Amino acid sequence: RLQVFNAETAELLSHHQVEIKQEFPREGWVEQDPKEILNSVYECMEKTCEKMNQLNINIANIRAIGVTNQRETTVVWDKTTGEPLYNAIVWLDLRTQSTVERLLKRIPGKNKTFSKFKTGLPLSTYFSAVKLRWLLDNVEEIRKAVEDRRAMFGTVDSWLIWSLTGGPNGGIHCTDVTNASRTMLFNIHSLEWDPELCKFFDIPMEILPSVRSSSEIYGLMVCFLESGALTGVPISGCLGDQHAALVGQMCFKDGQAKNTYGTGCFLLCNTGQKSVFSEHGLITTIAYKMGRDKPAFYALEGSVAIAGAVVRWLRDNLGIAKTSQEVEKLAADVGTSYGCYFVPAFSGLYAPYWEPSARGIICGLTQFTNKNHIAFAALEAVCFQTREV
Repeated sequence: RLQVFNAETAELLSHHQVEIKQEFPREGWVEQDPKEILNSVYECMEKTCEKMNQLNINIANIRAIGVTNQRETTVVWDKTTGEPLYNAIVWLDLRTQSTVERLLKRIPGKNKTFSKFKTGLPLSTYFSAVKLRWLLDNVEEIRKAVEDRRAMFGTVDSWLIWSLTGGPNGGIHCTDVTNASRTMLFNIHSLEWDPELCKFFDIPMEILPSVRSSSEIYGLMVCFLESGALTGVPISGCLGDQHAALVGQMCFKDGQAKNTYGTGCFLLCNTGQKSVFSEHGLITTIAYKMGRDKPAFYALEGSVAIAGAVVRWLRDNLGIAKTSQEVEKLAADVGTSYGCYFVPAFSGLYAPYWEPSARGIICGLTQFTNKNHIAFAALEAVCFQTREV
């Protein structure tokens, strides 16, 4: 999705969005095509510029571009050709369960929270380092590219910024502190990649992007748009999507929190300039850093993997509704689940359990239960998970 705002009034002037396909090559695997992600950005740029022309808004007035992205999703590409070396492995993908189990064996007492005070994160299938480890272990082409020093790793923001600033012709390979803090390779206190963690995961540091603040000029747009619009506009903002939502909701004070309901749902609470560590299964993350010389702010986060995705599942997998909107109507028609409960642990359970082997369950069924009750229980599951966080 691309949105254009008036910098003085914050009014939304124009926007365009396209849906990106998710691929499920095997059970528990979730992938996206990095080229399709990039092309969707170009398409949104073209279409939004066209809409602005129709509204008689001069696109030469666009002063800056910011990037916000789905976090943890892992891309490895070839810096000489600009081509991805494998599909992007999406944040809720579960293929790394065996990788996590293997890594746990190397930790004294199999302690999942061994790196918590450095990274703020438990060892989980969720974070980028284990996805990258899987790619290095399983994709010959990536292994070879690393040996030949052709490989670059990044989360989606890095892939986009590198491609938009020239790609193989001088593209800028960087990320911001919020996205870096989701990799499990980043020390959230020193704000640098951690050599010990890179060694633990056996990840070569030269493939990692440079880490910058969330608000500075990373590079200028090198335009591939047919219209040539936006060439030379600085890319000057970068935040992981949930951090961007915290900023967008103006949660700048210690203790202010937001919850965003998308595929999953994510409750972030600003803890100011101090990192707070939870004893109850929340993770510690960098909220934002608004400039090179500005301090980093931290947040506590409760991550829920499946929220809106359960509605999509009812529609696409069970076929109990033709549209997402219909699920709400089904639930409203009964107004209760009659004791039916739905735990949508499709990707294991995230906060506060961090249990990757958990699986979904619908229980409390009787002869009386029908699809309306299941729809109600699915929506209620989003509330229960949020309440728990």
